[in-house]
Amino acid sequence: MLSDTTRREAADALAKAERDRAPIARLTETYPGIEVDDAYEIQRLQIADKLRDGREVRGYKAGLSSKAMQKMMGVDEPDYGHLLSDMFVFETDTVATGTLCQPRVEFEVAFVLGSSLPSHGCTVADVLRSTAFVCPSIEIIDSRFDGWNITLCDTIADNASSALVVLGGRMMPPSAIDLRLIGVVISRNGEIIDTGASGAVLGNPATAVAWLANKLGGFGVRLEAGQVIMPGSCTRAHDVAPGDSIVAEFAQLGAVSVRFH
Repeated sequence: MLSDTTRREAADALAKAERDRAPIARLTETYPGIEVDDAYEIQRLQIADKLRDGREVRGYKAGLSSKAMQKMMGVDEPDYGHLLSDMFVFETDTVATGTLCQPRVEFEVAFVLGSSLPSHGCTVADVLRSTAFVCPSIEIIDSRFDGWNITLCDTIADNASSALVVLGGRMMPPSAIDLRLIGVVISRNGEIIDTGASGAVLGNPATAVAWLANKLGGFGVRLEAGQVIMPGSCTRAHDVAPGDSIVAEFAQLGAVSVRFH
């Protein structure tokens, strides 16, 4: 367990790495005694600083929500991060890779809540009932650690490797689609590079949303109406470079795209 002073030091180092786009050595090397509770506190310190700068919490994301990723990281549950007001970009925008450290893209069925979720004992039924609509999305993730060399505590402290979110323009109520069986085809510059399905996310992405509601409830936080919830990627993450055009075509939900320069 780290002291409050060391947690503050780690939060400041990550904030500087993000601001200067200069990745640092992972926290688990610099502070070998770091634990998961420390990592979440380091994340919250950074978010509190950003809220004081005028940004707002617009939602949350679940990470490590596929069994394959959990096995790779040696964990048995997802982690989470905050989505802030300055993290959302339009499909028509072009993202400058130079504003990020080492961007990658993930592909998710995003949930937009119509009403608040229970903070304790939240179920998949609660998620389905409270979701106004789902839509296709691309999450642009980033790591403020050298070469994506991370452990669970590192990615938690780094706001679950969050960076930007692109939401597609087509929305659908969850009652109109089987959330477990949404296929997705990923293209880069017109060439198919990957395929996946929503069931890779804990069998049902709504399960990841319910997990997130219960996890945050333990910290006194509730998922509120209007918030965007990212449950985790249907495929592995892919690196991007200047000039890339990424398109994700979701069965029934339609396509979402983003360009990089």
